[in-house]
Amino acid sequence: MRIGDMFPSSLAIVDDDREFADYLAQYLVQRGVSVRVFHDSDEFLTSADAYGFDFYVIDLTLPGVDGVDLIRLVRRKGPAGIVVVSGRVGADVFESVLRAGADMYMMKPVRFEQVALAIEAVHRRVKGSHAQESVWRLDRAAKKLIAPDGARIDLSENDLAVAECFVAAEGTTVTRATLCERLGRDPQTEADNLLHAAIYRLRRRLERATSSTVPLHSEHKVGYTFRGKLSVV
Repeated sequence: MRIGDMFPSSLAIVDDDREFADYLAQYLVQRGVSVRVFHDSDEFLTSADAYGFDFYVIDLTLPGVDGVDLIRLVRRKGPAGIVVVSGRVGADVFESVLRAGADMYMMKPVRFEQVALAIEAVHRRVKGSHAQESVWRLDRAAKKLIAPDGARIDLSENDLAVAECFVAAEGTTVTRATLCERLGRDPQTEADNLLHAAIYRLRRRLERATSSTVPLHSEHKVGYTFRGKLSVV
């Protein structure tokens, strides 16, 4: 099995221990993972792509929103893997993080190799449990996206243009430049936040209309991937 198959493609570390978080990020990047580090929960929650990662490593004692509450927020958005790595002690810590939705709890101090093994194990379990791919359908004529649960979501012209890019990509990453060009924007001069806003509005429209997990993921500094099966009717 290739290293790229063993680990998630994208991962967020939310930990105010800068040395630990930054060195863990370097360790995982060497294993082919795209990693972003957030040193407090507010920084993470205000990020445009907060809920677009495949995996999360979360500390419990954070500036801003507490780690347990942060786990609940992330879990509501989808089935991504969540490993807690924290120095918090207490009789109810283990139970509280698992009830909040985390997949595994690890007590600091811990070696990077151990964290990597935990990520690999959880990722393998999550990937296996979602092996049956959800099918989304694009109705071009009606300008609607049909979710796996049958919800029919109206698409704006920009939404339709983005969806067409994902259909053509067949599960691979669509670059920011490609999306900007399809939306009629110059990728050399248009600010990134314009594209972020377009993707954010599409994601929110889908999340509000369907109970199905929205498989729209950000690939940091590259583009976006629609990881569910997307067909045309």
